[in-house]
Amino acid sequence: MHEVIGNTDGLKNNIIEALQQLYEYKAPPWQLVSPELAVEMSKITTAVNREVNIFLDRKGNVLSVSIGDSNTVSLPDLSGRRGSGRLSGIRCIHTHPGGNSQLSGIDLSALRAHKYDLMAAIGVNDEKPEEFVLNFAIITGKDDYGQYTVQEYGALKADVLDTLFLPNVISSAEKLLAVTDDDQKLEQRPERTMLVSLEYGKQDRQWTSEDSLEELRQLAETAGADVKAKFLQKRPKPDPGFFIGRGKVRDLALFAQQEDIDLCIFDEELSPAQQRNLEQALGIKVIDRTALILDIFAQRAQTNEGKLQVELAQLQYTLPRIMGQGLSLSRLGGGIGTRGPGETKLETDRRIIRDRIAYIKGCIDKVQNVRKLHRSRRNKNQAPSVSLVGYTNAGKSTLLNVLTHSDVYEKDQLFATLDPTTRQLDLPDKRQAILTDTVGFIQRLPHQLIAAFKSTLEETLDADLLVHVIDVSHPLYKEQSEAVYRVLHEVGAQDKPVLSVFNKIDKLPEDSGLLEQLRAVPESVCISAKKQIGLDTLLEIIANHLKLKSAEVTLLIPYSDSGMAAKLFESGTVLSQDYAPEGIKMTVRMQTAEISRWEKFIVEGDL
Repeated sequence: MHEVIGNTDGLKNNIIEALQQLYEYKAPPWQLVSPELAVEMSKITTAVNREVNIFLDRKGNVLSVSIGDSNTVSLPDLSGRRGSGRLSGIRCIHTHPGGNSQLSGIDLSALRAHKYDLMAAIGVNDEKPEEFVLNFAIITGKDDYGQYTVQEYGALKADVLDTLFLPNVISSAEKLLAVTDDDQKLEQRPERTMLVSLEYGKQDRQWTSEDSLEELRQLAETAGADVKAKFLQKRPKPDPGFFIGRGKVRDLALFAQQEDIDLCIFDEELSPAQQRNLEQALGIKVIDRTALILDIFAQRAQTNEGKLQVELAQLQYTLPRIMGQGLSLSRLGGGIGTRGPGETKLETDRRIIRDRIAYIKGCIDKVQNVRKLHRSRRNKNQAPSVSLVGYTNAGKSTLLNVLTHSDVYEKDQLFATLDPTTRQLDLPDKRQAILTDTVGFIQRLPHQLIAAFKSTLEETLDADLLVHVIDVSHPLYKEQSEAVYRVLHEVGAQDKPVLSVFNKIDKLPEDSGLLEQLRAVPESVCISAKKQIGLDTLLEIIANHLKLKSAEVTLLIPYSDSGMAAKLFESGTVLSQDYAPEGIKMTVRMQTAEISRWEKFIVEGDL
């Protein structure tokens, strides 16, 4: 006969027997609690208006049954594992009469004190016990004071129990706990990651879901992930609750358990509800493509402006997701999707985040004003400007280095350059120009990033020429090029003159015939920045483009109009000044549009 612990006074024999029969139930090892067991507990609670509590081990066996009053139940002290960085191996599940499944302070204190695998409360519907709701909480680490932090999930309906994969929830919780346990030496390794994409609706014949998933793999590896598998599901449309099908969710949960997966990255942007549901169902951290790109930007940002822009984008992305997040937004967990200047603020409330967003926007506006001042000085000095634009990893930084003899960081990876870099470019006609390397673009560049980096991308708006660097060795270079033009349109630079630079021609097969096709494209040049092929031609074309912007003219200002000579210093760059008997002879570089204003002073040979 199994023992029923607690306040059994006044209970009828059939209730005692029903409590004892709870020992006969067994929950599947992957399930928090079986719906049948939860319903039986709810029925007993409805009959006697008292809390019912059970303990389950990780195999789903009922270890203990106890009963209390309508407010609380005394928990027996079961000996579980107490290893450093480990949970007890026991989960506590109890009922709340009246339908409220919210965990109390006492519940959470017991969770921390005994290091239960989890603490769950079933809110019992007195009229329909089978229609219960459930909340549960897990330990996610320690705070700065050494106290265990917890994260609560819910309220969950009975049908959600079929999608929740408990072993992964516990495994993730123990990993988070181990990270913050002083006595636990956790092996430092890249996050084991699986990638998921959904193909639905009408697909682009050129840029397929497989191509997008492969790019996601490159992004994940750039962020430091160890990609173990890629999954692609085809559906007529996304599932509103889980984005992918529920059967696929179960398959992913099993794979995550078998391969010790830490992280799941989705190739599309998930809604806050979908992200919460997937985390609950898979039991591991879940992020989407947008969060991954934000994480890469957080790693790459070096300047104060870049860090501010990344933090702004992170906070704007986080704001609608700030409630109910656990494994993905826990700053104690760390890893991909949680890095960056804003990570310590991800668990603050909405008001503080909004205040922070307003503050950062103010800081960026100040930086933007300084940037505008620098641009106006360059315009005054008549230094033409050229901006390198292109898809990420197209070779922009390599081209900047070889053209300006610089040592800007370059690497064969996505988003190797984030902060804009400006260098002086010497042109074949002995003039100088300003060459700026901008952040690389990508398919479905997050709108938060486009908005946050508006001041940086505005460098392209004031450029006299955009040099569009295209990696023609990539099989989807045309689609990448179209993605760049879409972003240029978003920032208002669609009307700027563009020179297409087909880079990495050294990687093209000699017999492909593609090189001849590219050479026939108007307003373009074929080069290899790494092999320094075609660079002289590129510089000549750039110089010819920029000649249209300014010109050198020689003017003779009569001494009677000597005040006009002073104005020339404002209108252009004075290259030389001589005093002749008939007046002041000045050689000036000025905007082509400005020349007509000074036509009567121009020496006849320059007309």
